[in-house]
Amino acid sequence: MQTIRWRKSSHSGDSSNCVEIATTPAAVLVRDSKDTSGPQLGLSPATWDVFLTHITK
Repeated sequence: MQTIRWRKSSHSGDSSNCVEIATTPAAVLVRDSKDTSGPQLGLSPATWDVFLTHITK
């Protein structure tokens, strides 16, 4: 069983108002840092790369 390691952006500081991500070989998982037991969004690594390209322009 793989351990999922969640992390949030270093830009968020001590704030809990952000998203966290975890990477696995098959997916990049995204969740709300305020609701860690809530729903998670799973994206393929390729889709995550496209998303990052669009938000960092």
